[in-house]
Amino acid sequence: MTDKIVNIKGMTCGHCEGRVTKELLAIPGVGAVEASAEKGNAKITVHSEITNDQIEFAVRAAGYSVLA
Repeated sequence: MTDKIVNIKGMTCGHCEGRVTKELLAIPGVGAVEASAEKGNAKITVHSEITNDQIEFAVRAAGYSVLA
């Protein structure tokens, strides 16, 4: 297992965290997600390789954007 930290722009509340978590968990290979509006990021635990493009697509699908 590997953890990835992704900085996310636009999350402001628990509802935002839930949307991001739901979309990231839909990526095959993602085992857990801890999204934090306060920190402006999400910690993703992955069991297999996933690409940055997959992460960005999921975050955008939730209505937010990934910060470089």
